[in-house]
Amino acid sequence: MEKKINKGMFGLFFEDINYGLDGGLHAEMLENRSFEFVEGRGYKRNYHQQEAYLYGWNSFGKGNIELSVSAENPYNSVNPHYLVVNALDSSSSFSNKAYDGIFLESGKSANISFYAKNTMENSVTIHIFSEDGSKIICSSSDISLDNSDEWKKYTTNIKTDFDIERGIFVVSINKPGKVCFDHFRMYPDDAVLGLFRKDLVELLKQLKPGFMRFPGGCVVEGNELTNRYQWKKTIGPSEERKSNWNRWAVHGNDDDKRDVGKFSYYNQTLGIGFYEYFLLCEYLGCEPLPVLNVGLACQYQSDQYVLSDSPEFKEYVQDAIDLIEFANGDTDTTWGKIRAEMGHKEPFGLKLIGIGNEQWETEKIDFFKRYEIFEKEIHKKYPEIRCCGSAGPDVTSKHYTDAWDHFSPKMKADPNYSYAVDEHYYVSDEWMYKNVHMYDSYDKHKKVFAGEYACHINPKEVPERRNSFGAALAEAAFMTGLEKNCDVVLMASYAPLFARLGYTQWQPDLIWFDAKKSYGTPSYYVQKLYSNFSGNVELQITDKLSCLEKDKVYITASKNDENIFIKVINAGENDVAIDISEISTKASSEVWKMHGQLDDCNSVDEPEKVALVKTDESIQSTFTSRHYSITAIVL
Repeated sequence: MEKKINKGMFGLFFEDINYGLDGGLHAEMLENRSFEFVEGRGYKRNYHQQEAYLYGWNSFGKGNIELSVSAENPYNSVNPHYLVVNALDSSSSFSNKAYDGIFLESGKSANISFYAKNTMENSVTIHIFSEDGSKIICSSSDISLDNSDEWKKYTTNIKTDFDIERGIFVVSINKPGKVCFDHFRMYPDDAVLGLFRKDLVELLKQLKPGFMRFPGGCVVEGNELTNRYQWKKTIGPSEERKSNWNRWAVHGNDDDKRDVGKFSYYNQTLGIGFYEYFLLCEYLGCEPLPVLNVGLACQYQSDQYVLSDSPEFKEYVQDAIDLIEFANGDTDTTWGKIRAEMGHKEPFGLKLIGIGNEQWETEKIDFFKRYEIFEKEIHKKYPEIRCCGSAGPDVTSKHYTDAWDHFSPKMKADPNYSYAVDEHYYVSDEWMYKNVHMYDSYDKHKKVFAGEYACHINPKEVPERRNSFGAALAEAAFMTGLEKNCDVVLMASYAPLFARLGYTQWQPDLIWFDAKKSYGTPSYYVQKLYSNFSGNVELQITDKLSCLEKDKVYITASKNDENIFIKVINAGENDVAIDISEISTKASSEVWKMHGQLDDCNSVDEPEKVALVKTDESIQSTFTSRHYSITAIVL
């Protein structure tokens, strides 16, 4: 019996971790652009925040200048704090940290905007200085400010004729006086949709993802319910989205000996919110899969929750109903109208929704009851929506078995109860090889979303070198089991997606970048292998080919109306002869390969040291699979 491969089986998991959004995919180049940052402090069940409204902003140069923050008569009450600059001479300037500084290629430009008010006529100029602050690389024209105590938006453009690396963003006030500033923006002209960093989006586009799960991950839950992700606070004008401290700002603060971590100023500006996530999915041609909070803070880091029979919990359920209306509703509905007013009249066509991130049942936490309430209310109004459950944080503990004890009989009785249950595993290469056939024994009524997985090896290496080819080989081998069990595993996504070099809380990660460059890891090319070279029907592998697994050679094949796709993963130490006539006698039309040593890694200097490369080779019947290699054959 043929097994159909779910269209878009291989997708993306996105979370704002490792500065993957602010400082990464979000093309905004400035930090703390609205003067609302806080410093995240504390440890498990004992978190607190301190004001850090001036974080990232400093006086610059030799001018006499005073910087302070006020909330009196703000631009809006949602983000009330703004910068007050008292320029005491005509050479007064201030700067923004901008992560590792401004990067802008020669011939490229960036759009800049800000809001200002002042009590006398004045003008400002935007400069980009060299890293050492000794010279101006490029400048905007002078921007005349109105003599008014009313807020006004100003825009300008800056272009460089030289490559800028680690440049300093500087605002110079051209006459003495007091000026108030808020809501700075700086986006490169080539930002995708005017919002997203181009090179990172291009890497995602090449994966041809079937779906994107967002916004997490643990940020969905928050370390406290106060900093959980609330989608309604992420829509509307960007200036009116309340900044939030990031749950990953306190990662690793495990006890009272470590109150402040390395990334304590990690905040979420929410310049990219649910509307923008939907736009990105549309641009990538993939299904959006938003995940919503079920009244629980992170079960690892908190004991906060709202009771499932409380009025507060009903608000969480209503958020799910309203989100579906926001995504799919007509323009005469409350939330559909808001979507249209934001610029997208047509519905986004949402089909999938995640109920809870990584939840499990305990004596106090009734997750299964919460799921049932969400599922019932969603399907009462939107029976076509596919709800995804959670099997907890791993596949080796009682959390996992408890989850399937709950979901399995209900899915058997009613397939619409849960479209798929979200399983997570961050495991060793040894575990992955041992569990290639993990899903062979699953009852067919069970449906799985492998929502977070990665091979974790080389723990003593620097973060970016944990993404070795050895890890990628183990993932590729394990994924043969996902594809062969496509009647059980409906979706799969590696996690996490992004990491900014020098800003990581979690590793390994699929794509690494700095201000200038980005690159896919060997694991990235494994994901590309599966998303680009899988058909819509799985082909059964003969016993002769299956027996090669004893040599750590794993083979899978699939087809669509035009082609047959064969993937060969040789994780063994020996070259092995492969007879593809066991699958088809057609000659190859394309052959793609990647190979390397187990410890090989990509980097900003060698971004494709281990990559999937198209070859000139033609394969008719047999070929030699090189040790430590991956091959994709298109017939």
